[in-house]
Amino acid sequence: MPIRRVGGHRSPFSYSHTPKLSYGYKNMNVSKSGYRVFSANSSTACTELAKKITERLGVELGKSLVYQESNGETRVDVKESVRGQDIFIIQTIPRDVNTAIMELLIMAYALKTSCAKNIIGVIPYFPYSKQCKMRKRGSIVCKLLAAMLAKAGLTHIITMDLHQKEIQGFFSFPVDNLRASPFLIQYIQEEIPDYRNAIIVAKSPSAAKRAQSYAERLRLGLAVMHGEAHQSELDMVDGRQSPPFSPPTTRTTQGHTGLELPCGRHHAPFPGIELPIMMAKEKPPITVVGDVGGRIAIIVDDIIDNVEDFVAAAEILKERGAYKIYIMATHGLLSADAPRIIEESAIDEVVVTNTVPHEVQKLQCPKIKTVDVSMILAEAIRRIHNGESMAYLFRNIAVDD
Repeated sequence: MPIRRVGGHRSPFSYSHTPKLSYGYKNMNVSKSGYRVFSANSSTACTELAKKITERLGVELGKSLVYQESNGETRVDVKESVRGQDIFIIQTIPRDVNTAIMELLIMAYALKTSCAKNIIGVIPYFPYSKQCKMRKRGSIVCKLLAAMLAKAGLTHIITMDLHQKEIQGFFSFPVDNLRASPFLIQYIQEEIPDYRNAIIVAKSPSAAKRAQSYAERLRLGLAVMHGEAHQSELDMVDGRQSPPFSPPTTRTTQGHTGLELPCGRHHAPFPGIELPIMMAKEKPPITVVGDVGGRIAIIVDDIIDNVEDFVAAAEILKERGAYKIYIMATHGLLSADAPRIIEESAIDEVVVTNTVPHEVQKLQCPKIKTVDVSMILAEAIRRIHNGESMAYLFRNIAVDD
């Protein structure tokens, strides 16, 4: 017979609490929220935006080391565990664009091999975005960069004001193209005195849609500039000007020497086809469509890099009677001598966002002002991690914005 035990029975496998497996580590330093934010560049200027974003999110910036070895190679060392987490890599593009790209690629691949769950690149200014179309015998570098980012392990990208919205089609994963226009419009309303007397100016017909969006939201007039101060794209000796080959009128014994087509009953040959000559483009001097006399002129664009065109436009607007000139742009690259040229020009103020570090340029030119966009980038990170809709960040945003 089975023996009946008297008294309380306690299984050897039942415990009042589950033991914690520490494996010798007191603090695993794992984020409770399940995501980490890293900066792909260790320089002070480039980590400034990353620190502002993490402060708004209430998290610490991930511990990593990014540096250049003596032979110029980029090395990335991630200092904490990222296994099974959503990782956001913030990369602002300094003047050394190619080094910044390699830093981003190497860090993404390091996180991929460290078993990160998702790797999201936060690239406010997407480099090579102007090289998104085939020109002569060039290449679509932007598409190549998209393929490289996917191969390195990125699964999502957050960017801002792509030069062409069609660039999103180059990627095999989702791309959120945020807009800086709400922040720039707010700056106009709060920082420009008597902005109701302003007029929005498109520097070229290609920027007319963006300028129209600003004008409609601010309830202001619109002016469009057409023409160029100088020819921006010179004709290259690439064979386009060489005419078709014309064979001699008499047939030789060696056979055909060029393109010949049969003609008539006896198939008499005639010289090669003469193609119609396309007339070369010749843009007129800069003209302004719209009345800017006695107004504040606000020129809007997505990128301000080489400022010669903006300076030429400002001079024309001054001649037409505008008494103040403002430049509004999302990405302030301000390469080469741009700060000095702006300081000596008729431009009164240049307003850009902090998608690109430009603290040095601000020291050289006090006309350059900065608008902080870390708020919308931080909110995008939070929504993506929590699986929330991004529609709120695109409210009242039209297709042409």
